[in-house]
Amino acid sequence: MAISLTTYTAATNKAVLERYMNLPLPDSKILATYVWVDGTGEFVRSKTRTVDFHPKHPSELPIWNFDGSSTYQAEGSNSDIYLHPCAMYQDPFNKGDNKIVMCETYKYNKKPTETNHRKTCLEAMQKAADQHPWFGIEQEYTLLDMDNHPFGWPKNGFPGPQGPYYCGVGANKVFGRDIVEAHYRACLFAGIQICGTNAEVMPSQWEYQVGPCEGITMADDLWVSRYILHRVAEDFGINVSLDPKPMVGHWNGSGLHTNFSTKAMREDNGILEIEKAIDKLSRHHLRHIRAYDLHEGKDNERRLVGSLETSNIHDFSAGVANRGCSVRIPRSVAEERKGYFEDRRPASNADPYQVTEVLVRTVCLDE
Repeated sequence: MAISLTTYTAATNKAVLERYMNLPLPDSKILATYVWVDGTGEFVRSKTRTVDFHPKHPSELPIWNFDGSSTYQAEGSNSDIYLHPCAMYQDPFNKGDNKIVMCETYKYNKKPTETNHRKTCLEAMQKAADQHPWFGIEQEYTLLDMDNHPFGWPKNGFPGPQGPYYCGVGANKVFGRDIVEAHYRACLFAGIQICGTNAEVMPSQWEYQVGPCEGITMADDLWVSRYILHRVAEDFGINVSLDPKPMVGHWNGSGLHTNFSTKAMREDNGILEIEKAIDKLSRHHLRHIRAYDLHEGKDNERRLVGSLETSNIHDFSAGVANRGCSVRIPRSVAEERKGYFEDRRPASNADPYQVTEVLVRTVCLDE
């Protein structure tokens, strides 16, 4: 008899667990959970240590290390990878004054690992600091059963066509709201600038939004929000997929739509700066496509097909209130003649450090 894989994670007795989670910790100690991007560039890893003080800034925390040969980041003969704390959040799982710590990863020779894109992103943000780049990112994702079948879908068929599911309400329209609500509150507790959530066009597909955030904070917040999403879903025995096209056929893909503005764009007549920025983007389309998913455009080839609310991957386009364009200017921005634009090309599995960096280098630094 087959045993459902969901039982092992979700069916442990959470009431019993809570007895231990409520035990008071010594006043002088906290738990610091170090989080980093592994060698896939898509998934995060974590491990926890005791710290004998209450840190006020991530720079106060010790540099740590891990076995990079087990995370696709090093050879077994030289496996130590170093964790450099760079951003710190309240821990919604251990609660109290315990911390989640976002880290950069460095090799034995002190050079960043291949999936440490934070270092160059921070350098770009520092160069453009006087322009005050703001970001708001919309993270789309899909909930899957342990057999990688979309959560809530019929096991031997498909749900009805897209239409009733976007921002839907009702047990026959949305699946997994418990996970979504728990994730939202956990992010707020952590100090992440999460600002909204909604059910998406494909059933079992959801979205949440983070921002507005300035500079490097955007990508730090988004990576930690992804970590929290995976941890919350783990408690429910559900998987989270960031695949840009999780289901073949007439089903919407998942994106990482990125809203962007500079101080000049947000001021009166900022529409002129927005138009200049879009012109720059049009001249660097391939560069951005290569930065906008894990595999230099290969994932987005399945998603950016010119239909299902996407542009064609090979062509750059822009328009007002047009979700079939590469870059969309919201109608309210066109009317007020200031604000921001939305780059709809990034895939759901894109690294936000790379996405925000390439936008700043193209628009702000003219590189």
